[in-house]
Amino acid sequence: MKITRTVKKILDNYESDNPGTKGNLARMLMHGKLGGSGKMVILPVDQGFEHGPARSFAPNPDAYDPHYHYQLAIDAGLNAYAAPLGPLEAGAGTFAGAIPTILKVNSANSLSTNKDQAVTASVRDALRIGCSAIGFTIYPGSEDQYAMFEEIREMASEAKSYGLAVVIWSYPRGGKLDKAGETAMDVCAYAAHMAALLGAHIIKVKPPTDVLWQPEAKAVYEKQKIDISTLAKRIAHVMQSSFNGRRIVVFSGGEAKDLDGLYNEIRGLRDGGANGSIIGRNTFQRPRDEALDMLDKIIAIYQGKM
Repeated sequence: MKITRTVKKILDNYESDNPGTKGNLARMLMHGKLGGSGKMVILPVDQGFEHGPARSFAPNPDAYDPHYHYQLAIDAGLNAYAAPLGPLEAGAGTFAGAIPTILKVNSANSLSTNKDQAVTASVRDALRIGCSAIGFTIYPGSEDQYAMFEEIREMASEAKSYGLAVVIWSYPRGGKLDKAGETAMDVCAYAAHMAALLGAHIIKVKPPTDVLWQPEAKAVYEKQKIDISTLAKRIAHVMQSSFNGRRIVVFSGGEAKDLDGLYNEIRGLRDGGANGSIIGRNTFQRPRDEALDMLDKIIAIYQGKM
């Protein structure tokens, strides 16, 4: 695998990591249609845990089959496929070596009121089924956030010692936060920064709105004249908050939306300097041909062709 200068520059930002971890980061960055560009599109399929099977897969019944998602990610030329233990195990042999995988090692479900996640897989599981990384969700703001931070500190240390990369989903919720606060500019930037502080190689956050939720932060944004007027400007600030662009940051696609809205959002991410997108429901809830066409266009946007 020949590494491009762009990818080499990204890997140089991870100064403490061993060759195994850098190799796994390189596998993801060099794979697929965006390989070598420093941009990534990842397919995450953890929604069965989060929302239940019918809410997740009934709009496209083929998606009940774990093999469907592996094949979709491969055929679309994506950088990686992320899922909990069961779905990855269900296709680990058939698709061994075909696409880098990320084992989601904690999960929540919609039957609970706790803003917390259970650890549902291990670093050893990730090694056993050939994953390139582990993925872990934290909920900044939750009453359980400190336990989550301690869990990922321990798991990240173990993963890095074995040469795996660490992806942190950083989703503010719970505690004092209301719905507007979960995606507010200041809160999203704070969440991305927390993931970087916890040692994430790849950070996943939601695209921020122009809301400033914390009064103390709002005062600073206004005094320092931080421009958050467009999505691109807001994305640039999230990247700045992630060690001034020294960490890979990808943004979620959220609930399924119309294609024009999705493409405009992707353009804002690209123009703001995002490393890419991690898009689940907007992908697998569409018929396969429509999903492949959509992903081709998203990749073209990141390539600057659309």
